[in-house]
Amino acid sequence: MAPLETHDAIISGAGPVGLFLAAELALAKCSVLVLEKAEDPHSPLKRLPFGMRGLSAPTIEALYRRGLLDQLEIHRQIKNPHSNAVKGARRQAGHFAGIPFHDGDIDPSQWRYRLPSSTETSLVSEMAELEAVLARRAQALGVEIRRGLAVTGFHRTEDGVTVQARDSSFKAQWLVGCDGSRSVVRKLAGFEFAGTEPEFTGYTTRIDLVDPEKLKPGRNLTATGMYLQSQPGYVLIQDFDGGAFHGAEKPITLEHVQEVLRRVSNTDVTISALHVAATWTDRARQATSYRNGRVLLAGDAAHIHSPLGGQGLNLGLGDAMNLGWKLAATIRKQAPEGLLDSYYSERYPIGAMVLDWSRAQVAIMKLDPHARALYAIVRDLINTRDGASYFAGRVWGVSTRYELAFDHPLVGYSVPNFEFDDGARIGELMHRGQGILLDFASNASLKTVASESGGRLEYVSRNAKDRLGLSEAGPCTRTPIRPGHRPRAGTTRSSSRSSPGACSRSRSSSICHSGAVDTTRLFVAKSASPSTRRRPGLPSPTGVNTLAAPTTCGAAGPPGASGGAPTGTA
Repeated sequence: MAPLETHDAIISGAGPVGLFLAAELALAKCSVLVLEKAEDPHSPLKRLPFGMRGLSAPTIEALYRRGLLDQLEIHRQIKNPHSNAVKGARRQAGHFAGIPFHDGDIDPSQWRYRLPSSTETSLVSEMAELEAVLARRAQALGVEIRRGLAVTGFHRTEDGVTVQARDSSFKAQWLVGCDGSRSVVRKLAGFEFAGTEPEFTGYTTRIDLVDPEKLKPGRNLTATGMYLQSQPGYVLIQDFDGGAFHGAEKPITLEHVQEVLRRVSNTDVTISALHVAATWTDRARQATSYRNGRVLLAGDAAHIHSPLGGQGLNLGLGDAMNLGWKLAATIRKQAPEGLLDSYYSERYPIGAMVLDWSRAQVAIMKLDPHARALYAIVRDLINTRDGASYFAGRVWGVSTRYELAFDHPLVGYSVPNFEFDDGARIGELMHRGQGILLDFASNASLKTVASESGGRLEYVSRNAKDRLGLSEAGPCTRTPIRPGHRPRAGTTRSSSRSSPGACSRSRSSSICHSGAVDTTRLFVAKSASPSTRRRPGLPSPTGVNTLAAPTTCGAAGPPGASGGAPTGTA
């Protein structure tokens, strides 16, 4: 019998999440096979207007930090996707349960660590465009994508997974399910998928109308539901039937769509042709664990919720960015103990918050008087400056933060896009996914640390036009960044029994732990007491500075630091 084809990782699903994860692993020199059920990646539901997706700030930053943002074109053509778009202060910048918030009401000064050199807070793209860009990226890095070949089973061993796909078998160290809401990998691996049942059935349709003037444009909340006409003939319907029709899996006929549309819109509108139709619900579920042995979950395989607000894609891409460098470090045997488990501890709370955000929107859109009363109160709040800023921060992901055990105000946030005196920006140095030690003070001992990392940590000594007070706060002038792009600044406890000049350890991650560096978060280097605990086997700088635990403020590092993520934000 011929030996099985072997890879470091097999990913089930060639959607944006699976492709992004594959590219992150390949960037770290891991061999990756992607298995995709569909033979043809093209679908009208992935194209505008159905395939339109809003990209949040963390997603935009991740694409920028990998040199992919410039490959997206649709955001240059569509600046404001909202119906009846206006310019200026009353430009709609987003919505919560259909209640708009406007540019002029948002106070960006509340995000004090977001620099003028930052990328956009939100952009428009489409599923087809994203998949095409990410597929090219993955294949250019050596990822093999096999379409029309779905995972049908797998067998776990102590050192790997044997995966079956039709009549073919493959072996890998790890299997990652990125195969969507009905994930085969999740079901076969026995993950618990806990959550809440739906309140409505949603319909996505492209129809021809005999009397189109009977439907209003834009989003319309009615006494019996909601309908949204983004452009003539493209109609989304929300019918509060408890998800009954979607669950029944009945054919979606012209007659049924017409009956639902008439009831929800309270008109006698007539449909002459039904071209495209799909249903969905607001069922909200989340895997209680993202790892089961050598099987992992990401994206919709790990969590599902209503598409209201369009946060599902961004949530999944955040999973991929966070998991990619950690899994790569584990594959390359450069990961400290517990690093891979931090994928769940960091991403699960973010997913839970998004599910609750979705549930809250559904709750105030329901048809009973209590929900309508709440809707009115939220509408009043969202029209205030603080209210609009809060909702914008949540919708755009600007306020996304990992809860880490450090007290620096930048800990857990995305690394600010520092601009240097020569005009270059920190995000432009992250394309390789390598760890970066950003030193504002040209400290020779820190340069030594980087030089002893075996090429896994890049030392950058430059002055930033705006250091966000890092230098003014005392000796904090150096910052490490995880591959996932979130800094973690903090102090570390010292011990009088320790030797001087060592890399200090944090409960979450150190920039020089066994050669694994977190390039997602910012690590701030602080000056330590003369007696700083030394860890065996780690390079020791000659000065009194120690590299403190990662924050989200100042340096970028490659995959593998304990408790962090890759360069950028993850």
